[in-house]
Amino acid sequence: MRGIYIHIPFCHQICHYCDFNKVFFENQPVDEYIETIDKELSLLKQSGADFTKVETVFFGGGTPTALTAKQLERLLEIVHSYVNVKALTEFSTEANPDELTMDKLSVLKNGQVKRLSLGVQSFDEDLLKKIGRSHSPKQAIDVVNNARRAGFENISIDMIYALPGQTQAQWKDTLDQALALDLPHYSGYSLIIEPKTVFYNLMNKGRLPLPGEDEETVMFAELIDRMQRAGRSQYEISNFAIPGSESIHNMIYWENDEYAGIGAGAHGYLKGVRYANIAPLKRYMEHVKTGELPRKEENIVTLQESMEEEMFLGLRKTEGVSIQHFAEKFGITMDEKYGGVIQNLIQKDLLELHENRIRLTRNGIFKGNEAFQQFLG
Repeated sequence: MRGIYIHIPFCHQICHYCDFNKVFFENQPVDEYIETIDKELSLLKQSGADFTKVETVFFGGGTPTALTAKQLERLLEIVHSYVNVKALTEFSTEANPDELTMDKLSVLKNGQVKRLSLGVQSFDEDLLKKIGRSHSPKQAIDVVNNARRAGFENISIDMIYALPGQTQAQWKDTLDQALALDLPHYSGYSLIIEPKTVFYNLMNKGRLPLPGEDEETVMFAELIDRMQRAGRSQYEISNFAIPGSESIHNMIYWENDEYAGIGAGAHGYLKGVRYANIAPLKRYMEHVKTGELPRKEENIVTLQESMEEEMFLGLRKTEGVSIQHFAEKFGITMDEKYGGVIQNLIQKDLLELHENRIRLTRNGIFKGNEAFQQFLG
C-alpha cells in the first residue's frame, strides 16, 4: 500500500462536466461522514493493511475544501492517527480557489499537508461561468499568493481545454496567466463529456458547441510546447512539472502499484484486488457501521490483466515502461508477451524504444488511446 486516497464527496456547487461521486454540501451529515472515514481506516487496519509503507496521502473529491476549517482539522487528526505523516513523501489535497481561506490554509499547513492541487480550469471569466465554476480568475491568482504566504511551495493547478465555445486565443490566454504564476506543476486535460452530467444532457439536445477534434489537437500541442518552453517537462500525457515536482501519488496509479481508496465511491487496489466502495453517502456510512469494509465490487486482478495494466497505465508516463522491470515483475519478457504488438506500433510511429524502455512517440502522445487499446486482450 504505497498511497491512500480519501474521497470527500461534498461540493457547494456542482460543475457541469463532473461525474465524480459528489453531493451538495448543504444539509449533509458531514461530521458523521468524517467519523466514518476514521472507522473505515480502522477496519482496513484490522484487515491486515500495512500502514507503515504508505508514501502518499491524497484528499480528493468532490471538494475537500468544502469542509470547514474545524472539519478539515478533524480529518487531519484522523489521518495522523493511522499514518506517520512526517515520513510521507507527499501529502496533497485538491482545493477550490474560492474556498481556500487563510484559516483553512493554516489548518492544512499545521496538519503537514505539503501539496495543493487547485481546480482553476480556466482564467476566462465567461468560460468559468459556462462550465459551472464558482470562482473568478482573480480568486485563482489570489489563492496562489495566499498559499505562498501560508508557506506552501508545492502548488499545482488543473486546466481544461476543448471547452464549449472555447477559442484558441482564450486557451493561450489561460496558459499565459497560468505560467505567469510560475508554479512547479501544471495539469491540462481535454474536456470529456460523461453521462449523467449537465454537459451530457446539453450535448444530446444539440446545445453544446464543442471545438472540433483538429482544434482540440492544436490546443493540446500548444499546451505541450508552452510547458516545455517554460521548463515544465511533460512527465505524463496530461501533467507537467519542474523535474522533482512530479505528483508522486498519481505516479502510484501509473506505475500500477497498490493504494487504498477510502470514502464513499472511492476506488482502491490492494492485495491484488481492485475494488470500488459503495457510493451513496448514507448507504456507505450504514455499511461501515456494521463493521465491514464498504465494498460495492471487487475484482481479483489476473496475471493477464496486471500485464495489460502495466502497459497501458505505464505508457501514460513519457518515460514509458521498463523492459527489465516488466520481466522481473511478471516472469516473462515484454518481447515474448507483446513483441508483435510493440513492433506494429513502432511501425505506426506510436511507440519507440529508448534506453531499455518502451514509450510513446510524440505522435503517440496525441494518439495514446489507439496505442493503449492494442494491449487489451
